[in-house]
Amino acid sequence: MTDLSLYRNIGIFAHVDAGKTTTTERILKLTGKIHKLGEVHDGAATTDFMDQERERGITIQSAATTCFWKDHRFNIIDTPGHVDFTIEVYRSLKVLDGGIGVFCGSGGVEPQSETNWRYANDSEVARIIFVNKLDRLGADFYRVVKQVEDVLAAKPLVMVLPIGIEENFKGVVELLTRKAWIWDESGDPMNYEIVDAPAEMAEQIEEWREKLIETAVEQDDDLMEKYLEGEEPSVDDLKRCIRKGTIALDFFPTYTGSAFKNKGMQLVLDAVVDFLPCPTEVPPQPEVDLEGNETGNFAIVDADGPLRALAFKIMDDRFGALTFTRIYSGRVNKGDTVLNTYTGKTERIGRIVEMHADERIEHDSAQAGDIVAFIGMKNVQTGHTLCDPKNPATLEPMVFPDPVISIAVAPKDKGGAEKMGIALNKMVQEDPSFRVETDEESGETILKGMGELHLDIKIDILKRTHKVDVVVGKPQVAYRETITGRVEDSYTHKKQTGGSGQFAKIDYVIEPGEVGSGYTFVSAVTGGNVPREFWPAVDKGFKGMMGQGPMAGFPVLDVKVTLTDGGFHAVDSSAIAYEIAARGAFRQSMPKAGPQLMEPIMKVDVFTPEDHVGDVIGDLNRRRGMIKSQEPGPTGIRIKADAPLSEMFGYIGDLRTMTSGRGQFSMEFSHYTACPKNVADVVIKEVAERKAAKK
Repeated sequence: MTDLSLYRNIGIFAHVDAGKTTTTERILKLTGKIHKLGEVHDGAATTDFMDQERERGITIQSAATTCFWKDHRFNIIDTPGHVDFTIEVYRSLKVLDGGIGVFCGSGGVEPQSETNWRYANDSEVARIIFVNKLDRLGADFYRVVKQVEDVLAAKPLVMVLPIGIEENFKGVVELLTRKAWIWDESGDPMNYEIVDAPAEMAEQIEEWREKLIETAVEQDDDLMEKYLEGEEPSVDDLKRCIRKGTIALDFFPTYTGSAFKNKGMQLVLDAVVDFLPCPTEVPPQPEVDLEGNETGNFAIVDADGPLRALAFKIMDDRFGALTFTRIYSGRVNKGDTVLNTYTGKTERIGRIVEMHADERIEHDSAQAGDIVAFIGMKNVQTGHTLCDPKNPATLEPMVFPDPVISIAVAPKDKGGAEKMGIALNKMVQEDPSFRVETDEESGETILKGMGELHLDIKIDILKRTHKVDVVVGKPQVAYRETITGRVEDSYTHKKQTGGSGQFAKIDYVIEPGEVGSGYTFVSAVTGGNVPREFWPAVDKGFKGMMGQGPMAGFPVLDVKVTLTDGGFHAVDSSAIAYEIAARGAFRQSMPKAGPQLMEPIMKVDVFTPEDHVGDVIGDLNRRRGMIKSQEPGPTGIRIKADAPLSEMFGYIGDLRTMTSGRGQFSMEFSHYTACPKNVADVVIKEVAERKAAKK
C-alpha cells in the first residue's frame, strides 16, 4: 500500500518564455531522472518532444513525467504558455493538487500568467511562486512580488531574498533559517555552499522575516498569542502554518533563482514537499449525475474506495492512443473492465503505463492519487469519467470554450481524403478546443481553433505527423448574428393532402435576450390553444434554426422567444406540425427584428520597446483597436487593447517589422460586439459570393 502523504501531483505553468520547461528540466536533473540537461533553445528539452515544439522553442502540449525528491514522488505536468494552448493548462490544472507558477524576473506578470492564474483560482489549486531568470538584464525580484499583489490580487509570501541581481546574482537567503545558499559559476546545481547571510543584508532580512512570521502565525491562534507576547515560533511550527495557509490559498510561498544557471532550484523542490498538498489534503472531487447536477457525493481519495478516474488528455502515438488519467479513488489493474459514464459503455484497460515525456514504464496496477496513461481505450475523450461498473458515478466534467477562427482544408489528391479524415479524427480526440466540421453546402472540411498559431500547428501536424498533404484556405472569422428589435407575430402551418393533414398555429414574440444567454424559450400560453405536449416541439423548431441567421447564415446569439398563443386542430395537429410552424416563424420574423452582425473581439496584449510605442498604437487604431492601458516596464511598454479578430490576421509580421523584431504580443478571445455597418456589408457580400461560386 503506497503512502499517499508522499505524493505530490504538480503542474508548472507560466507565460510563454518565462522558463517553465527549463525549470522542469532542472527539476528532472536534480531528482536524478535525467543525466544530460536539454535546453529549450537548442530544441533538446525532455518534455518538448514534438518536432513543432523543438523548432519553435515553445511547449504545445502538456507533458507528464514522474520523479522523486527526498522520498516523495512528484507527478509533474509541464504545460504550454502560449495563449492558443491555454486549454492544455486548464485541463492539467483540473487534475493537479498543486502548482508552481513561474514568472520572469524581468518580464514580471505577463498576460498569459494572468489567464493561467485565473484558471488555477477556478480549480482551487495551491501554488508556490518561482521568480525565474533573476540573472537577466532588468530583473527585479521585488517588482515582480509587487506585481503579483497588484495584477493578480494574490498574496505572495516571500520565503527567500536574492543575493545580487542581474549578472551578479549568485544565490539566495532562506528567511526561515537566515542561511545563504551560494552557487558557483560552474552551472552544476550541486556546487553550492550554505553559509551565514551577508552582513549588509541583515536589516532587510529581519524586515522580510518579520512579515513572513506575522503572516504565517495568523494560521494558528495559540502561536499568534505567543508571538505577540514576544516568543518566536520554531521553524517546524512556522512550516506547519505555512503549509496550512498555502493549501487554504491564503498566500503563496515565493522563491527566486535562475533555472537556466541552476541556482535556487533545491529550495523550490523542498517547498513542493513542505508546502504543497498531497492527494488526501485537497477538497475531494464532487460527483454529478448524467445531467451535470451535483449529487452531494464526493470521490474521496481512498485506494479501497470505488474506482473514480478522470481522463484529462488523449495523446496519439506510434503505439496507439494514450489516455492520461488521474485516479481519484479506488484502484485499477491491467485487464480490468471500467465504465465510461459519458458513453454508458464499458472499456477494457489493455496496459497501464507511467509516462516520462515520451518514454513509458509499464505497471500492473494504479491507485488513488496516481496519474497514469491507459493504452487500449476505444471511445474515451477528454473529460470522461471512468468508474467501477457496479458503482457508477460521474466526476465534474470539463467545459471548453468555442473556437473563434476557422479555415477550410482539402487533401491535395483524391486518395488523401480518407487519410485526412482518420488523422483529423485523432487530432480532435487529443484537443477538445479543436473542432472539425463539414460545410453542408460546399462539402468542404472546416477546421476551427483558438487562434492563428493554433491552426498553424494543426496543419503542420497533419502534414508532418500524419503525412497528409493539404491545401489550406484563407482564415475565416467566426461571426455571429443577433437581433436588436422586438417582434410580435403569428404563423400558421397548414397542409392538406389525402388523409389527415397538418395544422399548427402559433402566436409569439421574438426579442433580444440577455447578453450571453444564447437562446431562451418561454411559453406564456394560458388555456389550451396550444396543448402543453406541443410546447417542446415549438422550442425544438426555433432552436433548430438558431444555427443559421437571417443575414449571412451565421449562428444566432442572445434571442428570447415567447410563445403567447396559437391554435390547434383535434385531428391534424401534431408535434412535427408545430416544429415546422416554428421554423417558418423564425424565417418570417427574424428579418423584421433588426438583425445585426456580431464580430469576435480579442483581448490583445502587446509588448514594444519605448521608441516604437507611437507606431504600435497608430497601427492598432488603424485595426479598429481600442487602447485600454499602457504600462511602462524596465525594458519597454505593455499596451493592452481590444481589437476585432478580423483585423488581426498576420499581425505578428507587421509588429516585428515595426519594432525591428523586438515586439511580442498575445491575444485571446474576449467577447462579441456589434459589427460596424460598412464591415458587416463587406462580410455579407463575401458570404453571398462564396455561396454563389460554390453553386
